[in-house]
Amino acid sequence: MKGGLKRQKHLKRKRRTRAKVKGTSKRPRLSVYRSNRYIFAQLIDDEKGTTLVSVSEKEGKTKTTSKKMEKAGQVGEKLAEKALKMKIKTVVFDKGGYRYHGRVKQVAEGARKGGLKL
Repeated sequence: MKGGLKRQKHLKRKRRTRAKVKGTSKRPRLSVYRSNRYIFAQLIDDEKGTTLVSVSEKEGKTKTTSKKMEKAGQVGEKLAEKALKMKIKTVVFDKGGYRYHGRVKQVAEGARKGGLKL
C-alpha cells in the first residue's frame, strides 16, 4: 500500500465498512467523501455499479455560509431532495473510513431532515 500509516489505517477502516454495507436499487448506499475543503455525498446502486444521485458543496447550489458544518448539513438536505424526486426514501449510510462525527454526521442528519430514512 502506498502512503503513510494514517492513510493505511483509513483505507483499512473503509474496506471493513464496505464489506458490510451494500446498496441496491431499492435501498442505495449513501457514500460520503470528505476533503479538507469540500464534502461530497452520492447514492450508489452497487448491484449495477452506478451512481444515482450526487451532490457536493462545490456545485455552488448550497447556500453560502461560513461554516463547514452548516454546508455539510445543506449537502445532506440537497441529496435528500434529489433522492425523493427519484422516489428513493430509504438508504444505507456508508461513512467510509471516517468517524461518525462532525461533517460526516451533519450530512446524515441533513439527509434525515430532508426526508430520507437511514
